[in-house]
Amino acid sequence: MQEDQEPVNKVDRNKVYFLVIVIAALLGINAYLYFKDKQQSNRFVNVSTEKDRLNLEVEKIEAELDKVNSLNVTLSEKLQLEQKLAREKIAELKLSLQKGKLTQGDLDDAQKQIKELKEFVKNYNDQITRLEKENSYLKTERDSLKTTVNTYSEKADNLEKENENLNAKVKVGAALKANSVTIAAFKVKSSGKNVQVTRAGTASKFTINFSIVPNPLAEKNYHKVYLRVFDPAGNLVANENNTFVADGQQMQYSSVIEFAYNDDDTAYKINWVNPNEFMKGKYSIILYADGFVMGKNQIELR
Repeated sequence: MQEDQEPVNKVDRNKVYFLVIVIAALLGINAYLYFKDKQQSNRFVNVSTEKDRLNLEVEKIEAELDKVNSLNVTLSEKLQLEQKLAREKIAELKLSLQKGKLTQGDLDDAQKQIKELKEFVKNYNDQITRLEKENSYLKTERDSLKTTVNTYSEKADNLEKENENLNAKVKVGAALKANSVTIAAFKVKSSGKNVQVTRAGTASKFTINFSIVPNPLAEKNYHKVYLRVFDPAGNLVANENNTFVADGQQMQYSSVIEFAYNDDDTAYKINWVNPNEFMKGKYSIILYADGFVMGKNQIELR
């Protein structure tokens, strides 16, 4: 009886050993798979984190370029081309980092390109900063020169005005002035003889006599004297086509003479024949020379 039970116990022990080995093997496989999955998970997390970090680096680089564009600096063609190439490289990197899966090699390449871009942006910003400083210096110089030019221009304008005022004073001072202006009315007989009259009905012309006040500033040359005659009603007696300029205005004149002035005591005379009939009342005459009033007087006809 005891001999029959011994083989049975031996078989049971073998089964137990086999089950232990199987369980141990399964535990080993599970442990291997667990650690493998953990390593893959860690690697995925590391790759994903690196990808996010690189994306952030690219955005920072792009922000640096945008900041440069906000500066009031005119870029040369070379700098414009460099920025264009950098933005193209940034666009390529963004597209590359948006891929679903990236290998470590892809990330290493991206890291290398980002490093190059960082170096480029640093040099690029240095150039822009230097250019901005130069522009600021030139602007300061330009403003300083502009201020200086404006100051000299203002001084020149003031000098010009002073010269104009001085010239105007010289012109006034050099203008001829009449002395002892007298008016007489005459009747011309058929024989040609002039007879002085005081009545309007018999008068046919005025004779105006005057001399010139000595003036060393006056030009010793030919001068014109313009006569303006106003009737008792205050109307100018003149041909509308006869004009001259005096006191900055264009005027009509009744008669004009031209004479050579030598700064001596020469007496001058103007004969004015009235194209109309004389009226009773007071006539006024004004003489002009060198653009200014030379002298004036009145005569009353009965």
